[in-house]
Amino acid sequence: MKVYLFAVALFLLTAQAYASGGEDILGNWNNDNGRAKIKIFDCGGSYCGKIIWLKEPNYPKDDKQGMGGKPRVDRENPDPTKQSRQLLGLQIMTGFVFRGNGVWEKRRIYDPESGKTYRGKITLVSPQRLYLKGYLGIPLFGRSTSWTR
Repeated sequence: MKVYLFAVALFLLTAQAYASGGEDILGNWNNDNGRAKIKIFDCGGSYCGKIIWLKEPNYPKDDKQGMGGKPRVDRENPDPTKQSRQLLGLQIMTGFVFRGNGVWEKRRIYDPESGKTYRGKITLVSPQRLYLKGYLGIPLFGRSTSWTR
């Protein structure tokens, strides 16, 4: 139990030590499965992110929906008017606000694989690692991921 508490305390101190300002998350990040790169940028006083690279930018030739060889689109989006948007260049993060201590929160993260939009919180764990939490309602119930530079 002492080892666990020490590890948690070390994690929290490390996250705080690396975050000196809101702009520390700016730049390109690899998602957890290595299939996409996301560019986080300043979007008018808050922080947003868009997909700038895909490992597989086109659907496989045997795509079951007849999109073989064509660029990947936002086909899981529940809004039919948005399902034809290309994933490359798609903005998936909007309006994150720096709260201090390596934390950005209070806005939205869109998951194009599921078509779901979550409230989000970002924690800068180190200059090379972000911890993202997406949730519906309260942060206790949600999905987490880690991105690296």
